[in-house]
Amino acid sequence: MFSSWLQRLKPDTEKLRAHKSLRILGPALHDANLWHFNRRSARNAVAVGLFCAFLPIPFQMVVAAFLAISFHAYLPLSIALVWLTNPLTMPVIFYLCYRFGNFLLNLPVQEFAFEISWHWLIESIESVGIPFLTGCLVSGIISATLGAFLVHHGWRYMVAKRWRRRCKARQQSAQR
Repeated sequence: MFSSWLQRLKPDTEKLRAHKSLRILGPALHDANLWHFNRRSARNAVAVGLFCAFLPIPFQMVVAAFLAISFHAYLPLSIALVWLTNPLTMPVIFYLCYRFGNFLLNLPVQEFAFEISWHWLIESIESVGIPFLTGCLVSGIISATLGAFLVHHGWRYMVAKRWRRRCKARQQSAQR
């Protein structure tokens, strides 16, 4: 059921192959495993996509595509999950990552006023950079691991449930 719903949402593979930011991957995009949706490729795609969503870098989609190729993940899902950190959610998620990094490193939270300038970025990286990057990395690893675990076991549960339902229906039809 979920896979058929996802297949309807899947973008055209030729459009993705022709996307200008993914074109640098070249012939690697022609690997059929990147476009085949199964339990393993979905699990890997969720892990890759969630990990890359927490990377505080531009062009997260390209990094997700490279990792999807490396881990034989379902490429459309890997790229789609990167958009969890979009321009609307990014400030909140990255602030929470900064606070999480402070918690992990047992550092006090420093007050800062955000400015869109290179000077502010260079100046603030010294004070908030280490907790921010630590929080992003650990959050990415935790969310990737948890997401992969949930997809893998959720998929197995659904298959087992369908199997039991099918066996039960066979038994009922045999009794008639």
